[in-house]
Amino acid sequence: MRKVLFVCSRNRLRSPTAEQVFSRRPDLEVASAGTDNDADNPLSGELVEWADLIVVMERQHRTKVQKRFRASLRGKRIVCLDIPDRYAFMDPVLVELLQTRLARHLPPPTSEPRVTTG
Repeated sequence: MRKVLFVCSRNRLRSPTAEQVFSRRPDLEVASAGTDNDADNPLSGELVEWADLIVVMERQHRTKVQKRFRASLRGKRIVCLDIPDRYAFMDPVLVELLQTRLARHLPPPTSEPRVTTG
């Protein structure tokens, strides 16, 4: 299962929307965080280490992630979607942008149910 972390500034609109949209995929485990100190879920080294793929909404987010968590980024890919902060939570236009721009970075969704081992 691939672990995808979505990052925006305050973790209130774009990255939580992405988390919700992609949480429906059985082949992904998703989380979201924000780069700002007042983010609803501030980005942490623990989250960066957890992720296989880090998806940022703007270039400034990539820069902040790279500066703050350089040691935790070895072998991790950061994808920038270039989505500006002008959409409401779950805005249909935002959802479409997320799906379209992330499609080339993720394999097509599988229809198999999640399997847990324990």
